[in-house]
Amino acid sequence: MAPVILLRHAESRINDVQVRVYDVPTDYPEADGTLAWNATTVILATIRCGGYEGMGYSYAHRAAASIIAAPLRECLVGASPMDIPTLWMDMNRSLRNIGRPGTGLMAISAVDHALWDLKARMLGVSVVHLMGRAREKIPLYGSGGFTSYDITLLQNQLSRFANQGFTRVKMKVGTTPEEDPQRVAAVREAIGKDTSLMVDANGAYTREQAVAMAETFAHHDVSWLEEPVSSDDLEGLRWIRDHVPGGMQVAAGEYGWDTDYFRRMLAHEAVDVLQIDSTRCGGFTGFIKAAALAEGYHIPVSAHCSPHLHAHVCSSVGQLDHVEYFYDHARIEAIFFDGLPVLAGGALTVDAEQPGLGMTLKQKDVDRYLVAA
Repeated sequence: MAPVILLRHAESRINDVQVRVYDVPTDYPEADGTLAWNATTVILATIRCGGYEGMGYSYAHRAAASIIAAPLRECLVGASPMDIPTLWMDMNRSLRNIGRPGTGLMAISAVDHALWDLKARMLGVSVVHLMGRAREKIPLYGSGGFTSYDITLLQNQLSRFANQGFTRVKMKVGTTPEEDPQRVAAVREAIGKDTSLMVDANGAYTREQAVAMAETFAHHDVSWLEEPVSSDDLEGLRWIRDHVPGGMQVAAGEYGWDTDYFRRMLAHEAVDVLQIDSTRCGGFTGFIKAAALAEGYHIPVSAHCSPHLHAHVCSSVGQLDHVEYFYDHARIEAIFFDGLPVLAGGALTVDAEQPGLGMTLKQKDVDRYLVAA
């Protein structure tokens, strides 16, 4: 039956591409070691082909919407949604003179997610079945613990993750390094000894400072040191990886835009775990390429943020450690969509019987956040 379905859609052509921009305020002010914010922008792309519609999103500046409106739309309208690799290459080429890294690839990410959703819906299958399933349950770690939180809020949020069944939690450090040891100790006290504790400096430390902090954090059984220095400092990451206490993983990669970026990081042996963000690296298509590259280096991957979106592609990739259940994005996705992957016991499970991504926009709930269409 599948070949008949493919033949039926072989000549179908994309007839419309739309994009909307939403700004969602945070429930509390949020900050990490190098940035502070009080709202998150969602870029939502919709692609139509005949009577079918695919939806995808990314978290980016609203400038990404103008790139989707043109030139990406020009690459898509009149093309076959069955040929995602062709469309992905065409979109990348169209940004040659505009600039691919950054906003350009985040725009492609939203569109690529929508293309996978559309193709799967047209074929009457889930994205998970379209990609092929490697696992049913997607392991998570609870993430938040912003440096803008006081100790009470910090402890409450991360202990709530632990009480929900998350075996790992992550907090932010680096805004005020002199306070980091006290904050880490407070979280360890709140989550107990059986929950793994991870910290993320977002590039705020110097090399020497990072190693000194790692030695202090080790007294509280911290098992993960993320982006201790800038991800652009590959020599620094490798040096830190060689000097942190045994059993502490060094991770980075969330700002990876393309395979060249990830290849350089892996070739430098800069990380124990490679982080990949589907909303930044060109969508599911870019994520799969980066994960395959990491597998070639025998380095596991971890998906950065956007947990319900990443649950789909991470059902498929090989050497997966976990997906970041980032508090801000998990909250937004629950506001925006019905049909999210099911959270239970610190893991997400995709409903593989639902077509496409299985998610539908809660239009009435999100209209109040709309800022551009």
